[in-house]
Amino acid sequence: MFDWDDLRVFLAVARTRKIAPAARALGIDATTIARRLARLERTLGPELFEVGTGERTLTAHGQALLSHAESIESAALAAMEEATGREHHLSGQVRLSVAEGFGTWVLAPGLSDFSRRHPGIRLDLITASGFLNPSKREADMAVMLARPQRGRLSVRRMGDYRLHLYAAPAYLAEAGTPRSTADLRGHVLVGYVPEFIFSPELDYLDEVEAGLEASLRATSINMQHRMIAEGAGIGVLPDFIAASDSGLVPVMADRVEIMRSFWLVTHGDLKKLPRIAAVALWLQERIETLKSGVSVGQAN
Repeated sequence: MFDWDDLRVFLAVARTRKIAPAARALGIDATTIARRLARLERTLGPELFEVGTGERTLTAHGQALLSHAESIESAALAAMEEATGREHHLSGQVRLSVAEGFGTWVLAPGLSDFSRRHPGIRLDLITASGFLNPSKREADMAVMLARPQRGRLSVRRMGDYRLHLYAAPAYLAEAGTPRSTADLRGHVLVGYVPEFIFSPELDYLDEVEAGLEASLRATSINMQHRMIAEGAGIGVLPDFIAASDSGLVPVMADRVEIMRSFWLVTHGDLKKLPRIAAVALWLQERIETLKSGVSVGQAN
């Protein structure tokens, strides 16, 4: 028989792909992590990880163990939360993956309220390029721009939001106001770096007019917002961002409107945990507080 606690070490390394961050997450030194992984592999027989370029990737045997380990972890978490009772069940860690714009403009203003309501929950907001995958337990929850098609997931549409073209008055005074989408070809456009667009839903310009390309590009929507606000050019912004900046002017709002949705994605084994439910409720509340460009709705 193997030590059940070695599965916790295995899960940490499988998710971080490195010894050092797994050690920090568990509060165990790296040498102990490596020794316990080696012990688990000796007990089970096959190798669980392949090591290359500083990272550890799961072998086929490791992938098979991951599914069982996650089921064991989920059962243990559920048992602990039921056993601790109502006074303590809103505690623990929740890792939430969100897009940068959503995190900055929708969630950040409400974090002080969340902290006051749930001081026992440690909320990790991950805004790295690309959404972390709850089905692989890279995150507990994610707010995505498209509904995932596979995985052990609970998926709910939280609401729709709109995007429009925006510019600064100074830019329009100098360059003129476009009257048609074809006119945009003669303007400086702000947008994403194409090879770093991590979701097709962020490819706005081609939806405005086929073949449009930005000459000022950034991977960050917040940087794009600042470029547009400072008069660098015309770009697409979510209305919930533009609503916070009175200096922005909508461009061809009657002709160009883009619709997107927020999808709440949760690992299927975690959706009933009280701390997960608390975060989900807060997320819905944050969306409903938006004053512009968002219609709230839910669908499975």
